[in-house]
Amino acid sequence: MVRIALIHATELSLAPTKKAFSSIWPQAELVHLVDDSLSLDRLRGKDTSGRISALADYAISLDAEVILYTCSAFGEAISRVQNRLNIPVFKPNEAMFELVFRAGKKIAMLATFRPSIQSMEEEYHEAAIEGATLTTYFVEGAREASDSGDLSLHNHLIAEAIKPLTGFEAIMLAHFSMSSALELCERAIQVPVFTAPEAVVRKIKEYDWLSTADQP
Repeated sequence: MVRIALIHATELSLAPTKKAFSSIWPQAELVHLVDDSLSLDRLRGKDTSGRISALADYAISLDAEVILYTCSAFGEAISRVQNRLNIPVFKPNEAMFELVFRAGKKIAMLATFRPSIQSMEEEYHEAAIEGATLTTYFVEGAREASDSGDLSLHNHLIAEAIKPLTGFEAIMLAHFSMSSALELCERAIQVPVFTAPEAVVRKIKEYDWLSTADQP
């Protein structure tokens, strides 16, 4: 079975990642590497690229055959890791972008962690099909609610933020940690809502290099 190293910059991404794998690919062998100071230092404007790279090297030392980063604020540093390693390295949102472009071109994104917005918007536009647009909305207070353990308030704030959005063909929830709000969001709006964990787990499972692996 393939060993997958998941690199987390916050503990908030652990539960949604585990849930996605449990639902889609429970046989995968997972190794979780958590450095929850990464998000804090990113928020303070510190350069974290060296640590992003070092965590990948540590994953390799654990015989990881795939690396998945689960935090969306480190796109450029992850790109450098992708370019230097000879194993598949996945960004958290690339698979979600691919699904969104099948749904339409006028896309909205909700985010709860400001430092990740610029990186995600850049990645979106690099991957975008011709004519695709992106409008980003920041959900005030949601991250703080989640950090304090109030997941119900976190989900409620996201669902309330999505209700007034009109004229879009699809909506993305930017971070792994936001996937807990998916059900409420789907009740609140009629257009498709996409989350990253499920999309990237499916992409890893179906990736071409796994075609000869011992899959169930």
